[in-house]
Amino acid sequence: MLKTISIIGLGAMGTALANALIDAGNRTTVWNRTAARADALVARGAHRAETVGEAIAASDLIVLCLTDYVAVEATLAEVAPMLAGKTVINLTNGRPDEVRAVATRLGGHGARYLDGGIMATPPMIGTPDAFILYSGSSDAFETAQEQLAAFGQSHYLGEDPILAAVSDLALLSAMYGLFGGYLHATALAGSVGFTARQFLPLVEPWLAAMMTALPDYAERIDSGDHARDVMSNLAMQSAAISNIVATSRSQGIDPAFMEPIERLAQKRLAGGFGSDEISGIIKAMRGKEDAGLSR
Repeated sequence: MLKTISIIGLGAMGTALANALIDAGNRTTVWNRTAARADALVARGAHRAETVGEAIAASDLIVLCLTDYVAVEATLAEVAPMLAGKTVINLTNGRPDEVRAVATRLGGHGARYLDGGIMATPPMIGTPDAFILYSGSSDAFETAQEQLAAFGQSHYLGEDPILAAVSDLALLSAMYGLFGGYLHATALAGSVGFTARQFLPLVEPWLAAMMTALPDYAERIDSGDHARDVMSNLAMQSAAISNIVATSRSQGIDPAFMEPIERLAQKRLAGGFGSDEISGIIKAMRGKEDAGLSR
């Protein structure tokens, strides 16, 4: 049997989620503080809830997709007891401490709680390219798995509700690092006259080639061995990083993006690991230099 699903929050992502549920044939109830945002969804067959309480009462499966956890707390402040016996899936981006607090609170009201991290842009929702991380109640995931498939690929990470949030932020960190590196590189190339379009054929294949190093780095990180079969040692790479910082300054480019990696590389060098692979910088990130003795 089809279940009625309520979507609370109709920003760009919430609207995309609601459209995906409608496309999959689910009976969908929607609510948003600005009611007009539901108009297009209602025209497609969704039911408009006039209040948050009405949205919760309409369904056993409640999906939250709000701006932040302040909005989550404010939205649920007066209606949390209504969630008893219901499955709540919170797809709001937040910090682990915020997730833990909401999971504890809603669990205390008898709700089955599942936290999620959306690894997609709104246009990707409902396509094979979208994937969503989930953690929390395994019962909640099993109950909602069929409906969640409408959003994209589902990856359940475990019972601890913070797993999805931390993984979400970690993946976003990789993305922002990539974007930031590209933007800094393009600014530096632009300082000698390259347009972004002219520079793209150089940087795009370079980044794709460097991505092939990740499996080797993952193995080194898990084993703790950054000294074996070194292809490009940290001492050489650190010199290049410092040259990037110095050249950025001389070319009028703010080196702020590169300075943290320069600082971490120099910290690792000071510990005597110049002959190691650059992957060993993760030790400096983790604060595990062990007085310069730990690899």
